[in-house]
Amino acid sequence: MKMLICYYSNSGNTKLACQYIARNIDTAEVSLFDIKKDEIPNLGDYGIVGFATFTDFLGPSLLVQTFLEKLPEQKNKPAFVFNTYGFVSGKTMKILDAWVTAKGFSVIAGHSLHTPESYPPMVAKGRGHETSPNRREMNGLNSFITGLNGLIGSRLDEGREIDREKIKFGFLGSVLPAYSRTKARDDMGEKSVDEALCDECGICEKGCPYKAIKLYPKPVFDMDRCYGCWFCFNHCPNKAIYTKKFRGVGHYPRPNDHIKAVFSA
Repeated sequence: MKMLICYYSNSGNTKLACQYIARNIDTAEVSLFDIKKDEIPNLGDYGIVGFATFTDFLGPSLLVQTFLEKLPEQKNKPAFVFNTYGFVSGKTMKILDAWVTAKGFSVIAGHSLHTPESYPPMVAKGRGHETSPNRREMNGLNSFITGLNGLIGSRLDEGREIDREKIKFGFLGSVLPAYSRTKARDDMGEKSVDEALCDECGICEKGCPYKAIKLYPKPVFDMDRCYGCWFCFNHCPNKAIYTKKFRGVGHYPRPNDHIKAVFSA
């Protein structure tokens, strides 16, 4: 049995979690696929597919929706959904489950994991949740992985059908709205560049998932394409990119030491 985990990760937290899941699945050969590559994997090679993303303004990213729309229609191929979140998961799992199901997958499992916050406004306010996931949260993740191993080993490998699982969203997931990406962009506000700090390295242009940045030779932002994901702000090595509200604070460019230690244990 082969498993493919298609993931979207900006700070690296989600990627790290997916790598951890992959290492601990012993009933399938697991591969990871970064959907930012702008490619489409051959799903016919896999018996089960996972879809993983971070919570982006209380919902899944537009990039995930665009990726799913490009996939061929499925006929009840088993799938699972997974998300990481800093503050609250919001409606991420509910919407992701709906998107994956609409494409013809049969969602058999799902899980949300609390991780350090990568949203600069929250980090700047001291709400970074730097010590997440804690032991209880990791126990929950490990139980999820154990359940996946059991489903694959006892059912999928034998060709037996698995009932679709009703994904649990939690109270906040049922009441909080998922904000539009235009609202997220407006919340971020217009971006500027401190030309004295910018060394024209191109990291922002290469990493922008929405192709909203070009170097001339300093970064120029296309606000019609921007969706306020904060990648450019977080990943500028010189902290040269800033907004009206945030400058030089709140950055989370990569997994912190706590989460790296937790996932390496």
